[in-house]
Amino acid sequence: MWAVSTLTMLVLAGILPDFRLQSADGDSATTIAVTAAVGAGVFGVLSALAWPLLVRLLLLVPALVLGLLVFFLNGSLLLIALRLTPSGQTEAAPETAVIVAAVMSAVASATGGALAVRDDDAYRRRLYRLADRRRRSGPPCPPTPGTVFVQLDGVGHDVLATAVAKGVMPTVAGWLGEAADRRCTHRLTPWHTDWSSQTGASQLGILHGSNHDVPAFRWYEKDTGEVMVCNRPTSAAELQRRAVERTGDGGLLSADGASRGNLFGGGADEQALVLSIATRRRSRETRSRAGYFAYFSDPANAVRTALSFIAEVVREIAQSTRARLRKERPRVARGGLYPFVRAFATVVERDVVVAAVMGDMLAGRTAVYADLVAYDEVAHHSGPLGRDTEQVLGRLDRALALIETVAEHAPRPYRIVVLSDHGQSPGETFRARYGLTLGDLVRAGCGLPVPRRAERTHSGAEARAAVRAALHRPVEEGRAQHRPSGRRSEPVVLASGNLGLISFPDVPHRMSKEEIDARHPALLPTLANHPGIGFLLVRSEEHGGVVLGAYGAEIPLGRLDDDSGPLAAFGPGAADAVRRTHSFPHTADIMVNSFHDPADGEVLAFEEQIGSHGGLGGAQARPFLLSPLALSAPVEEDEALSGAEHVHRVLRRWLRESNGPQVPLEPAPQERAA
Repeated sequence: MWAVSTLTMLVLAGILPDFRLQSADGDSATTIAVTAAVGAGVFGVLSALAWPLLVRLLLLVPALVLGLLVFFLNGSLLLIALRLTPSGQTEAAPETAVIVAAVMSAVASATGGALAVRDDDAYRRRLYRLADRRRRSGPPCPPTPGTVFVQLDGVGHDVLATAVAKGVMPTVAGWLGEAADRRCTHRLTPWHTDWSSQTGASQLGILHGSNHDVPAFRWYEKDTGEVMVCNRPTSAAELQRRAVERTGDGGLLSADGASRGNLFGGGADEQALVLSIATRRRSRETRSRAGYFAYFSDPANAVRTALSFIAEVVREIAQSTRARLRKERPRVARGGLYPFVRAFATVVERDVVVAAVMGDMLAGRTAVYADLVAYDEVAHHSGPLGRDTEQVLGRLDRALALIETVAEHAPRPYRIVVLSDHGQSPGETFRARYGLTLGDLVRAGCGLPVPRRAERTHSGAEARAAVRAALHRPVEEGRAQHRPSGRRSEPVVLASGNLGLISFPDVPHRMSKEEIDARHPALLPTLANHPGIGFLLVRSEEHGGVVLGAYGAEIPLGRLDDDSGPLAAFGPGAADAVRRTHSFPHTADIMVNSFHDPADGEVLAFEEQIGSHGGLGGAQARPFLLSPLALSAPVEEDEALSGAEHVHRVLRRWLRESNGPQVPLEPAPQERAA
């Protein structure tokens, strides 16, 4: 690597006009070569010794900014290295030093990787050195197997099966015995989410055993007057606290566990990149971004990830431009900061989380749970199926292959379980199809002013007509619209994929259908009869709760098993999911699920997403569980794996199985006598 770095420096000195390795009078080839060798050596030593210290000094810098500082820090180290050469005649402009340092780091990283790949012994030695270093700082590893849970965020069961069949994910194909040179080692099992098919509800249930009172990704709580959002640090911390209080248990990872890249900690001792601890006072053990700095402390990692980050930004811009030129439909805007958000999710987060998992395995931890969010982020904007998402799935498969390789060199055997928290359902947005948002439709149904663009739409006109009819106004009086009497706050309308939530904040309790009709007589008929809405859930004073649909359909929750009504299109299990959500204390006054076409699996997102999840309908509610055959089957053949809490119980059972055969307790005296 030193030789390759020296050669790289010589080549760059010959190419770049502002980079010089010799004096103005000229030096011999030997002197120039020695100068390059010394410069490359000093640069390598500085990178190894000074770089981790520099990163430690930047603990408060956001990870994205740190990625950009990689190049400037590397350039500064190179300038110092050139000053320390014996000739003292080397010179480089600051901007040139940044380029030279980046190229040299990239070449060194590629060289080291190539040597490790081609030399199995060298690769093993490196892994064993890392493992020994980590084992020395902790207790000895038990001989029982550890378990690694890798969550592929948003990858549905059918998407995974299709990717395996098309050869996009060869590692997973090998595990399932669909590769010629591999025997089957894993089984693939689908499972069904709760009504709230999103990471917050699913991961909370999987890691902590309870997702009670999580009706959506975001919802309004009347008792506190706050909007809860699952990916907001304060909300995540509160949801985790509630789950622990309800179950009385720390979580899935309480025994020697590690949580990486998740919304919740799962009770793990080691947590990094975990949202629920991001609001705590930072310490060396608990700061949520510690994993980023541990990863970037290696300059080769930093440069490689930074270059991949830039390449991903360029790839997204090219893909979105191609989609726009081809006038593909459906399509959403992909400009602004989104290319950088996508690059962060698909490159930085993936690299850091995988590196953290490798470290946990080399340290011999008992249980590791990690979330890779790359597919979910891309599918929202590019759609669940297509070339864009297939490329992401291919890179995720390579990450699984790397984890599998590291498991072979870990100090204890590991079982790798791969699962997803939900799927994604395709379809255009509600706004794109009807020209107005759900919030606009609600305001129109309440007789409140709406934007001009919404007024001109067919849906807006129908809503205004319904209001006039309900208020017995035969003609519209100019542009004036009816405003409710008294001082009433406007409804809070929130969206979670194709699930909408409507709350009236000035009413302290959950309003009933009768109360809503008395206040806004046109609202519920306007929503229920809209072609883009599948069904509504509201509380009823007479029946407890009812599901409303088009043409006056009104089915009490207790009769859904006999007459599913509007829920028929959403398949088996929909009635149970709706009834469970109805029992939550913070369920909205009106729960709205979009239209769903069973023929093509499409839904209409209330957010600007062409691949969405959050409610019922299509592939979003059908994630997967990929488990080793060495573990017991998740469920019996005639049993369905339904709900995140059920998945938690299965994973708990597998962790108990991995602890080896259980020693029976000494029987009680009466049992011995019997």
